[in-house]
Amino acid sequence: MSDDMDDWAAAMAEQAEAEAEQEGDAGDEAQIAELEDLNADNPPITAEEKRKLDTILDIPVTISMEVGRSKLSIRNLLQLNQGSVVELDRVAGEPLDVLVNGTLIAHGEVVVVNDKFGIRLTDVISQIERIKKLK
Repeated sequence: MSDDMDDWAAAMAEQAEAEAEQEGDAGDEAQIAELEDLNADNPPITAEEKRKLDTILDIPVTISMEVGRSKLSIRNLLQLNQGSVVELDRVAGEPLDVLVNGTLIAHGEVVVVNDKFGIRLTDVISQIERIKKLK
């Protein structure tokens, strides 16, 4: 298992280096951004709040990646057998949807490391957009 994790870590480090090189090739000089101190108005977390947060963080969720969808009649569904092809509503190369408990949270692309599939997130849906979809 640690070999798999080492390979994943190496693949992620390689991706980070490639992205850093792409950003470095952009040409413009980097500018320092002025950020607010996030801890200025927030008091330290209490033991009770930490316990509640730990309880929430341990709740299991189901994460799934969706390649595409298709609608079939029951007649066509029953005719499927080995080697059948089902046409999906997505174009090849289009990003996959990443769903948590059925809610879209991100888009990504398939990666392969040591003969195992994974997904690299390319776009994470903002919290505001996710809340809007709930209403």
